[in-house]
Amino acid sequence: MKTDLLLGSLAAQLARLETEVAPVAQQATLGARFDRQLFTTRSPYLQACVEEARGNLQALGRAVEREQLPRVQWLAERLVAQLEAIARESKTWSLRGWDSGSPALTRWQRRRLQHQEYERRLLEIAQSRRAMLAKATTLDEQQRLSREVEACGTRLSRCREALAKIENRLARMTR
Repeated sequence: MKTDLLLGSLAAQLARLETEVAPVAQQATLGARFDRQLFTTRSPYLQACVEEARGNLQALGRAVEREQLPRVQWLAERLVAQLEAIARESKTWSLRGWDSGSPALTRWQRRRLQHQEYERRLLEIAQSRRAMLAKATTLDEQQRLSREVEACGTRLSRCREALAKIENRLARMTR
C-alpha cells in the first residue's frame, strides 16, 4: 500500500515537472546536461532527461510488482535525484545565457537560444489569441483576432526557418 502511494506521488511529481519544463524542454545546451551517473542520456535537451526519468518510474513500478527490494530502493533513490536535478535545471535555465565554447560556437548557440525563446513566446501569444478568438462575440473583434493569429503563425514559421538554419550551422560547426 505504501509503495502504491510512493509510486503515485512520484508520478504526480514527474507530471508536474513535465508541465513546468515544457517551455524549455526543447532548448539545447552545448553539451550533455547532467553527469552520466545521474542520467545515461547524452542529449543536450531537457526533454530527453524527462523521458529517462519516466522510464525509470516505469522500471520502478515493475520492480515493485516483482518484489525486487534492492532494485526498488536503488531506482527510487535514483528517480528522486533525477527529479530534483530536472527541477533545479528548469528553475535556473533563465540564468544560463549559454554554455561556454568557442566564440563562434557560443555566438551561434546564443542565437539558437534567442530564437528558441522567440518561438516559445510566439507560441504563447498565438495560444492566448486563439483563446480570445474562441470567446470573441463581435465580428470586428473576431476579425482582428483572426488576423493576429495568422500574423503569429507567419512569424512563427519564419522563426522556425531561422532556427532550422541555425541548427544546421551548429551541426556543421560541431562535426
